[in-house]
Amino acid sequence: MTGETTAILDEASISMKKAMEHFESELIKIRAGKANPTMLDGIMVDYYGNPTPINQVGNISAMDARTLTIQPWEKNMLQPIERAIIAANIGINPQNDGNIIRLFLPPLTEERRKDLVKKSNNEGEQAKITIRNIRREAIEQIKKSEKEGLSEDAAIEGEVAVQEITNEYISLIEKHLGAKEKEIMSV
Repeated sequence: MTGETTAILDEASISMKKAMEHFESELIKIRAGKANPTMLDGIMVDYYGNPTPINQVGNISAMDARTLTIQPWEKNMLQPIERAIIAANIGINPQNDGNIIRLFLPPLTEERRKDLVKKSNNEGEQAKITIRNIRREAIEQIKKSEKEGLSEDAAIEGEVAVQEITNEYISLIEKHLGAKEKEIMSV
């Protein structure tokens, strides 16, 4: 394989890895019955006029399988944290006792579990689309290189290698989706 096709393959592989990491971070946010502090990732709190991640204004911990607690580092942050959680619309109402915020996760119904499976499958489909777009761009780059003098054999070899990397990431997404569905549907 030539240096040019190797560079294209490396770039595609790095992009696919980033897409996979994004997919995994999105899957973590989908709640599967157990309280997990990462469920609150992505929620921004108004910290003196600046949007700040919730985990940077307080300590988030799981008290038990159904309860999260948020201990703000400053007492005056209780209200902004509470407002941010309500605004995030994650289906949990915060309980503020003046010192700490508690989030009680309701038990999942069969219908809610099916919705969560659909949501995780949708995230998986988005990740697959991203992976396929990266594959298409890599193959286009290889074809462009072929027009600029890359041998036909090297181009075909490069396209096959891109497809192998794509298949590897698609099967990894399927594996993650299967595990997440099992996790969500287990009572």
